[in-house]
Amino acid sequence: MKEIKKKSNFIKIIITLVFMIFFIILVTNGTKILKKPTDFFIVANGSLSYEEMTEGYVIRDEVVLQGDNYKNGMVQILSDGERVAKDEAFFRYYSNSEENILNQIAELDEEINELIETDNLSLPSSDILSLENQIENTIDLMYKVNYLQKIQEHKNKIEAYISKKAQITGVISPSDSYVRVLAEKRNELEAQLEAGSEVIYAPRSGLASYRVDGLEEILKTDNFDYLTKELLDSFELKVGATIPLSNEKGKVVNNFESYIVTSMNTEKSMSANIGDKVLLRLSNSDEIEAEIIYLKDEEKSRIIVFRIMDDVDELLEYRKISMDIVWWNYSGLKVSNSALIEENDRVYVERNKAGFTEKVLVKVLRQNDTYSIVENYEKEELKALGYSDEEISKMETISLYDEIVLH
Repeated sequence: MKEIKKKSNFIKIIITLVFMIFFIILVTNGTKILKKPTDFFIVANGSLSYEEMTEGYVIRDEVVLQGDNYKNGMVQILSDGERVAKDEAFFRYYSNSEENILNQIAELDEEINELIETDNLSLPSSDILSLENQIENTIDLMYKVNYLQKIQEHKNKIEAYISKKAQITGVISPSDSYVRVLAEKRNELEAQLEAGSEVIYAPRSGLASYRVDGLEEILKTDNFDYLTKELLDSFELKVGATIPLSNEKGKVVNNFESYIVTSMNTEKSMSANIGDKVLLRLSNSDEIEAEIIYLKDEEKSRIIVFRIMDDVDELLEYRKISMDIVWWNYSGLKVSNSALIEENDRVYVERNKAGFTEKVLVKVLRQNDTYSIVENYEKEELKALGYSDEEISKMETISLYDEIVLH
């Protein structure tokens, strides 16, 4: 009986010791045990941006060209979007009696290209290789669209490329070859066409375009004071719709820069300044640098004009586009806002190291509703804030992969 009682007392002592050990652990490390994994945040490299979506109208420095015989229809000498030099032949109008000659040229082009395929002619020319690539790329594009106007444009491009390929092949073929004979006949026919047609030459260098929508004389670049939200809305343009190709006119467009105007009333747009640099993200996902060069406040909105120097040729097809304005973009050490502690106009984070925490002073560069980009203060900045050399020498700094406490 005594042995049983001793054994029972021994078990009670063991249980008491276990509970005491658990209590000590709980007291000394309780916060660490009870914290959830989400109570900590690992510092990582990241970026923050402030973006707003809007619609814009493309304004170009462009000169519209039209000849006397525009009712006859036109022939593109240069392709849409191709570079044109000053005084270079741009396009021409059909003469009154050239249908027969055009048919003969088309037949010669077909015959020349058949000979190229049949005889497997392989003539070393970078121009021919370039044209073949353009033909293949345009064919691929045709399979990706179901818009009739766009399909017809691609078809016209392919026909123009094939015609140029026939011309070049004829010129570089051996002088005694049949292809060369056909090419010379073709040249003679083209000379007849040019002798009886009106050729339009470019008054300056730039991008050749046949997309004329009638707004070229309204949306001018020399002065933007005429711009209003009411004017822009009056155009009733569909976002992303391509400007149709004209059969009567062409234009030369400044290839160095163009402009995008928008009307906005957001807080950020109302606080923008001339000279501010932003990024514009276009529908093709390109991000291009832009500068605000004009502002005009209206009753309920603000007119903003951006100058861009990239993707000028990419925007030739459009007058009204959708875009994201990236007002600012910062990269650096990214932390959760709930980890920030504000005390006496200073911002700190609480870093955890092996269960011990310490406050670290940080400088907040940018912040959104959820995260902040922070960095450490430079020594001179800390001195300007009133810290002594001794205090600065004892200060901790935040680093990549630090574990900080969330509050």
